[in-house]
Amino acid sequence: MFSPTIASMLVSISTMASLGIAAPSNLAQRSPSQLSITAQLQIADSGVDRAALLPQDKDYVYDFSQNPGRFADRKTFPALVGTGGSLAVGMLPPCGMSFLHIHPRSTELFAVIDGRVLTEAVLEAGVVDADGKPRIIRTDLGPNMMTVFPGGAFHTQLNPECTNASIVAAFPSEDPGIGLILPQTFALDDEWLETQFGDVSTDEIAQLRASLPTGLFLQAEDCKKKCGIQTE
Repeated sequence: MFSPTIASMLVSISTMASLGIAAPSNLAQRSPSQLSITAQLQIADSGVDRAALLPQDKDYVYDFSQNPGRFADRKTFPALVGTGGSLAVGMLPPCGMSFLHIHPRSTELFAVIDGRVLTEAVLEAGVVDADGKPRIIRTDLGPNMMTVFPGGAFHTQLNPECTNASIVAAFPSEDPGIGLILPQTFALDDEWLETQFGDVSTDEIAQLRASLPTGLFLQAEDCKKKCGIQTE
């Protein structure tokens, strides 16, 4: 059973509104009462004007325990507008693995607070190992250790242990976004995929598409056997 915290965190990232740093002209032409507080903050003329839109001290507090997504971005925590940052806290359950994903608008600073997490990342095309193959950056993180996933890097995380791992992810972006590599790849039309994959039939593509797990997290089978976790 996957923890709702880190799964909902990724859902929050994947469904965030992308309002843009520069205010579109149609926003500026609308009355403030028609705009969300985030949009009002984005078109404020200065930092002083932004502060006036956040008149209460509680406007500068985000309680992760009271927010199911556990992800503070400019939409869920408007005080972040103009700061260029966002932050997520979560828990990776035993044997839990994230789908291979990217953040299209941000680097990710990933830290383990408690437990153990393995990570793999593939950087941009042209970054190769000694054999000329795409380089895979692998890390084994324990408490008080971190790694970095540069913007656009394919990456995934795995908790190889039988206890929860607590993590924090920081982004130098108010709206980092998320892209799920396999589900989005297989959203393409079959003829495009046949060309990309080479000698693969339409039926084989359909089978691969149908076999993709649903949701945002997977569980590693060998780890599940080690930990005695039953398949649902």
